[in-house]
Amino acid sequence: MSKRPRLPRPLPRARLPRNVWVLGIVSLLMDLSSEIYHALLPAFLTITLGLPAAAMGAIDGLSEATANMAKLVSGRLSDKSRRRKPWILLGYGLAALSKPLFPLATGAVPILGARFADRVGKGIRGSPRDAMIADETPPEMRGRAYGLRQSLDTVGAFLAPLAAIGLMVWLAGNIRMVFWIAAIPAFLSFLVAWLALRESRTHVTIDTKMKLAGFRDIDPVTRRLILVGFVFTLARFSEGFLILRALDIGVSATMSPLVLVAFNLAFGLFAYPAGALADRIGARGLLLGGIGVLIAADVLLAQPIGFVGLVAGCLLWGGHMALTQGLFAKLIADSAPEALRATSFGAFYFASGIATLLASLGAGLIWDRDGASATFLTAAAIAAVAGAMLVLLPNASSGTAASGPPPARD
Repeated sequence: MSKRPRLPRPLPRARLPRNVWVLGIVSLLMDLSSEIYHALLPAFLTITLGLPAAAMGAIDGLSEATANMAKLVSGRLSDKSRRRKPWILLGYGLAALSKPLFPLATGAVPILGARFADRVGKGIRGSPRDAMIADETPPEMRGRAYGLRQSLDTVGAFLAPLAAIGLMVWLAGNIRMVFWIAAIPAFLSFLVAWLALRESRTHVTIDTKMKLAGFRDIDPVTRRLILVGFVFTLARFSEGFLILRALDIGVSATMSPLVLVAFNLAFGLFAYPAGALADRIGARGLLLGGIGVLIAADVLLAQPIGFVGLVAGCLLWGGHMALTQGLFAKLIADSAPEALRATSFGAFYFASGIATLLASLGAGLIWDRDGASATFLTAAAIAAVAGAMLVLLPNASSGTAASGPPPARD
């Protein structure tokens, strides 16, 4: 009898670099800390301190815009120094040191100062961190890499509202004591980054002209992506408004962080699969789908909803984040030259920071004047404009992922 021919064994799936896992764990711990503050700040500001929604929008908008502007500077300095870890450590260290400022705050200005320091730390680490992932990960794995880091980050964000609720119940609503406890995982995050993260050794040698290149030399492909990201972020105000929507329909301050549990559940579950799928079929179509999911979430949250509708809207909101955040990072990494990688991320986050400021300020003003429905419907209309811009872009403007998966490397 003739023997059946042996089928070739499938090639083993390449493992993601060690630093990607380390950065994911570090992000998990920092988000566990930061999102406890984020979950309780709307109630702290509007109930404990008696401030209007516009004040929350201003604080969130200014602090998030500051974070993204800091990414512009740190990205450029990281590319010029050809080092990533020192900037990552500085960012996580500053964020950890800012946490004790929250329980000491007695008004809007001290809260703004604490948020400012925390978000500057986030900004300093952001571009070098994303550039380090791109440095060590081949193009055909970048969707998975960014998806994994985002998923682990979101695990922390998922656990944080549950921890906030548990601590609030245990401590009889003492928000300030909860804030003190929430500082612990932030310092653990810095410690893990300091001890376990290794400086990337994959930087290529670049000529003097390329090393001196600046923001004006960012690739036109990346510029178009930055413009789409700017308009899209105008529709992406702070998740604090999801908590305000919960308070608006009668959810208690103690239980209001549950909306972030739903949000982060969808975000964490779908971020990695979305990244892995983008490696196979391209990121552009998935990104467009994410914009559509945001529009659906906004339209639902604009309706006279109960708790079930609120949870459904927050699940959709988290789903749109899974389909957009890591994919934007992948497209920027694919389109940017290696020598300007962190600079390109910095420019993208700078534009997003301006949009974040405008979005949160505008959302707070619309909320106070016209209510929740007008706020979410306005965001849906802006998201539709961003989707139209993405559709009208030629395929070449979405990096290597726009027309399908990148070719296999030799």
